Amino acid sequence: MKTIFEKSVAGREGCWPCEGLAEEAYIPKELLRNEEAGLPSAGELDVVRHFTKLSQRNFGVDGNFYPLGSCTMKYNPKFTENVAALPGFTRLHPVLPQLQGAGRLCQGALEVMYETEKLLCEITGMNAYTLHPMAGAHGELTGVMLMAAYHRDKGNKKTKVIVPDSAHGTNPASAAIAGYEVVSIESRDGIVDPEALREVLDDDVAGMMMTCPNTLGLFEKNLPEVVAMLREVDALLYYDGANLNAVMGKIRVGDVGFDIVHLNLHKTFATPHGGGGPGSGPVGVSERVAPYLPISRVQKLEDGQFFLDYDYPKSIGYVAPFYGNFGVFLKAYAYILRLGATGLTRATENAVLSANYMRKRLEEAFEIPYNRTCMHEFVLSAVRQAEKGVRALDIAKALLDKGHHAPTIYFPLIVKECMMIEPTETENKATLDTFVDDLIAIAEMADADPEALQHAPTTLPVTRLDETKAARGMELTEDLANAT
Repeated sequence: MKTIFEKSVAGREGCWPCEGLAEEAYIPKELLRNEEAGLPSAGELDVVRHFTKLSQRNFGVDGNFYPLGSCTMKYNPKFTENVAALPGFTRLHPVLPQLQGAGRLCQGALEVMYETEKLLCEITGMNAYTLHPMAGAHGELTGVMLMAAYHRDKGNKKTKVIVPDSAHGTNPASAAIAGYEVVSIESRDGIVDPEALREVLDDDVAGMMMTCPNTLGLFEKNLPEVVAMLREVDALLYYDGANLNAVMGKIRVGDVGFDIVHLNLHKTFATPHGGGGPGSGPVGVSERVAPYLPISRVQKLEDGQFFLDYDYPKSIGYVAPFYGNFGVFLKAYAYILRLGATGLTRATENAVLSANYMRKRLEEAFEIPYNRTCMHEFVLSAVRQAEKGVRALDIAKALLDKGHHAPTIYFPLIVKECMMIEPTETENKATLDTFVDDLIAIAEMADADPEALQHAPTTLPVTRLDETKAARGMELTEDLANAT
């Protein structure tokens, strides 16, 4: 498919200019360019059809099943899009809350932030929240910075953060960026091994980063013992909230001993996460960590007015421009209010039911390393198929041919030829069955005609690429002079 620049025809315009009038008559002179803008020349229908066809080539949750494990966006309810588009929100300038006397113009937006924080506290059992972090990994980094601030204020000389091998993939990077030495511990039977933890736990440990349930889709049943061990050395316990939708409404992570938690609003609370963003990674903390939260914080006066409070001398300061991605947590706020406590709990139950249903249907066609009751996601292994020359990558590509987005592959690293599948709570049984049937058919093809799978996908606009060459020889510019 040609780019819009290749379709450009000199002199073709998308709208009629004002005939007989000089440009200065309808465009202020100071806004006129001295040179061509370098934009393509195309008619209105050319542009509409071009971008419509491009959109039809995308895999997205509105058009395809999206079983991507670990950080799956679920779906984008259209009513939340309407809420986020309300003029009272979209017409606000982001500096209004900071202007003296202008706070009255944005009371609604401040109330949304205040109430969203309170709702997240209730859902997770934390003492306070910041909405500032603009993605999950940004929330992780903020969480570890809060951990560092806590220890610095107490005079603790801490240098290490423990990260289990079953934790979320970005945890080690977040700890390292915050200046800590990362200590990895191996799982036992898919979960954190208290004995392995005890071997590395000493007074130098600032905290531990856990994903619960972990990236294998398994609940960390040794959690009470882990909490007790960390408290012995005044180490904080961090909760990676990427998998909160597996326990939401069932446990409150603050009640079971976590001190810091980040949430992915763009996953658990049904806001967009396509194309790498925008995201939102609010961070909640226990009472002993609350003094270090980023500024500003929304507070409520006795007369019901909301304002931005900067008076937190122990705060880690600013972690984002303005107040985070306002539109994202506005949608999450509407979603939480719409579902309520009963709806959020039911979402968890449906997510877990869907994952276990698919796991049982697939257990004969694929190796399942930890084949027991899982939470919201589960892990398959293509080791059997790999013996015939068909790897997890080939299976993922073949799923694209059948109209499904591929699951996460080769993560977590502790499972060979890994495929991590998360069906979420929003898909019906017919969709799940179609995906399972197609996956079983691919497994059968791996036995009968493995070479065919090594060329998949064959029906999409882009087929199998040489990924190594693409990474090493990127072409980031377009040769328009030689375009045909």
